[in-house]
Amino acid sequence: MDKYLDKTIKEIHAALVDGKVTPVDLVNEAMARIDKDDCNAYEAKAFDKALAKAKSIKTIDAANFLEGIPYLAKDNYSTKGVETTASSNILNGYVPLFDAEVVRRLSRAGALMVAKTALDELAMGGTGTTGHKGATVNPYDHTRMVGGSSCGSAAAVAKCDVPFALGSDTGDSVRKPASHAGLVGFKPTWGLISRYGLLPFACSMDTVGYFTRCVWDSALITSALAGHDDKDMTSVKKAKKDYVGAVERGEYEKRVCYFPQVVEACQPYVQLAFAHLVSKLKARGFTVDEYAFPQDLLDALYPTYMIISCAESTANDAQYDGMRYGPSGDKDAKTYQEFMTSARTRGFSDLIKRRFVIGSFALLAVNQHDMFQRAQKARRVIVNAMNEMFKGYDYLLLPASPSIPKHLSELSTKWTTKPDFADNHLCLGNFGGMPSLTLPLGLEQGVPFGINATGRVLEDDKVLAFGQVLEDLTGLKNLHAKEAI
Repeated sequence: MDKYLDKTIKEIHAALVDGKVTPVDLVNEAMARIDKDDCNAYEAKAFDKALAKAKSIKTIDAANFLEGIPYLAKDNYSTKGVETTASSNILNGYVPLFDAEVVRRLSRAGALMVAKTALDELAMGGTGTTGHKGATVNPYDHTRMVGGSSCGSAAAVAKCDVPFALGSDTGDSVRKPASHAGLVGFKPTWGLISRYGLLPFACSMDTVGYFTRCVWDSALITSALAGHDDKDMTSVKKAKKDYVGAVERGEYEKRVCYFPQVVEACQPYVQLAFAHLVSKLKARGFTVDEYAFPQDLLDALYPTYMIISCAESTANDAQYDGMRYGPSGDKDAKTYQEFMTSARTRGFSDLIKRRFVIGSFALLAVNQHDMFQRAQKARRVIVNAMNEMFKGYDYLLLPASPSIPKHLSELSTKWTTKPDFADNHLCLGNFGGMPSLTLPLGLEQGVPFGINATGRVLEDDKVLAFGQVLEDLTGLKNLHAKEAI
């Protein structure tokens, strides 16, 4: 039988409409690939539910491109009847009673969730190595990381277990793994897609995101998931746009800028690929200029992100106390505090505990002015500078990562003591809630690295359309990892 899951959603849909393959065939193919996983990409399987739904689909609607298509959900999305742990021992055994809104909308469109994917514990970490089941590795090179926190979804789509997967993006958690795995990773405008049922990390930056293997497929998922949800008070009420149509019609703008200091901090092969792409854009009539973004604001990105995200996660995750979710605290505890302390001591890894300590410290009344409030003010100054830039340009174009992913042996959980803007600039999109798209730029040593485009708030259609131009210029569409079955 043909390997249909090696194809894009659009190509698989055409095969379904033509009767060359059935939803049951696709689910069986996905299950076989998932069972052979060698990247530690999974948390829970939902094979029975997926098969039952696949068997219920008798005809394929030619206008519904998601009907009968298998997909994966990052394990921080609530899934009714399927264990949801966020890759943390604190949630072992937790089975939700409801679906996240995005899972519900995909189900309504006929998509088939076959499994839940691994992540950095509670979506914190950035390397794909902090989950309670161990490191998730890069399918292109098992000695390297795939990045995080959406590591499992990235690895699975890269090795063609399914054509798309849900992730979540708080600082770069979809777009950085997309760079490391040769995928398209999209973080839409904050609030464009409902976060109801997404276990929170840092709510002011958390965004539903997803991995695909081409830009058109990403536009399709955006069309399926965008739209107001009364259950999410941060959900925008703007009318949906025609994201697929914008890509197909080429509804993009032509003013592009980049930050030279970020490009200069990248490896030479990344700089060379970036320069080639810029040359091609100019040949297509685009204006591509250097932009003098203040260096002190770039230097402030990492500390600002860490203080805000740690503070928000400390508040959000206070609910995990050993009483309502996951494993219980010590039965012999004499007080609630002792009970909670025993549960959280066993339930959280050292990295999570460290982040909660920093977050709690930043939120103490005596420290709020110097830490949390300063970080919030810094965020506002940074976002103001971005908005000023967007008065003269339509897109910010930068390498998504300064290099190919690091070897696992090179990783450290220590925080850097120097400004690391080249590796952390993608949080600009989260600070301002802006749409941001990563896609493949090239390969080095057989391992991918990516390019990122960020646009104005609610101009997701134009960012996707520009992404299609970039994909056409690079020619890197539907990449497959070497380990794909």
